[in-house]
Amino acid sequence: MRDLAGVDVCAVVKADGYGHGAVPVSRAALAGGASMLGVALVAEGAELREAGIDAPILVLSQPSPDEVAELVARDLDATVYTPSGVEVLAAASGAGAADGGHAPVRTHLKVDTGMRRVGVQPDDAVALARSIEAAPGLALASVFTHFAVADEPDNPTTAVQTERYRGVLDDLAAAGIEVPLRHAANTAGAIAHPDARFDMVRCGIGIYGLDPSPSLRGRVPFEPAMSLRARVSHVKRLAAGDRVSYGHRYEAERPTTLATVPLGYADGVTRALSADGGEVLIGGRRRPIAGTITMDQLMVDCGDDDVQVGDEVVLFGRQGDEHLPVDEWAARVGTITYEVVCGISSRVPRRYSGGPPT
Repeated sequence: MRDLAGVDVCAVVKADGYGHGAVPVSRAALAGGASMLGVALVAEGAELREAGIDAPILVLSQPSPDEVAELVARDLDATVYTPSGVEVLAAASGAGAADGGHAPVRTHLKVDTGMRRVGVQPDDAVALARSIEAAPGLALASVFTHFAVADEPDNPTTAVQTERYRGVLDDLAAAGIEVPLRHAANTAGAIAHPDARFDMVRCGIGIYGLDPSPSLRGRVPFEPAMSLRARVSHVKRLAAGDRVSYGHRYEAERPTTLATVPLGYADGVTRALSADGGEVLIGGRRRPIAGTITMDQLMVDCGDDDVQVGDEVVLFGRQGDEHLPVDEWAARVGTITYEVVCGISSRVPRRYSGGPPT
């Protein structure tokens, strides 16, 4: 992503690295040239610090008052967008900074230019930036915003948000406030809106090798980092008319081989996948999920093919010449790839190949 954008990259590793594992993803991203990491929660930043990661880590939302002390102690970058947020952060950091106990907290001011989720209103940004500069324990590190529809490249809203953000930067400059770092673009923004790359881009889904939306598919030659694999745990023959799983919603139309796979909705394989034509790969072929996905297992109709216990099963990824992309799973159940990969539960072991040690 750094090569694409031509500016610094903040690798967004929240939600356990979008389900990929925050610590190994962070190490790989930093080794690949990222200059900063982004998390949603102070606890997520603390996990990275405990793993020995000393790179700048930005907590992307304003911390709650009971999180601020740990944010300061862990040397995490803070996001603020309310006067009370600045006050609480300043109170927690001021004494330590005044007596030389720690450097001022790097504080990033978030501006709401149209996402309408969090952020200071543009007209109030100068006053809040001044309060950050006036606090002895704080240092203004950046001013940033977040795009709502950057994954729709023809939607004019991103251009409107970009201009609002530029207006805030102009207001700050006119007030004599120096902005050390400017950032606005997520993965989609970095791909589709080069004028919004500024000094840094915050890339989430792209660093995991996934397109941010169908509209941007193919614009960058991404290679997905995650595949979901298991092994056949049981095999049996069914007679024509036999019904399978809870509710008996699947009926064998002919004698067939049924393979059981030890993954279910507790692992993140949603029940909706079985209700809408979900498939897996076994032996390099697509095969239909048979019946309702249960908490710990799912079943697959393998016809008359020779399937054995221990055979590999791919729920998304490549097997031989066949490919089941994660966005196909997402489309079947009416969601996005982000939700699928984030939803793979922690009880599914992660195994890594290549890259820095985990």
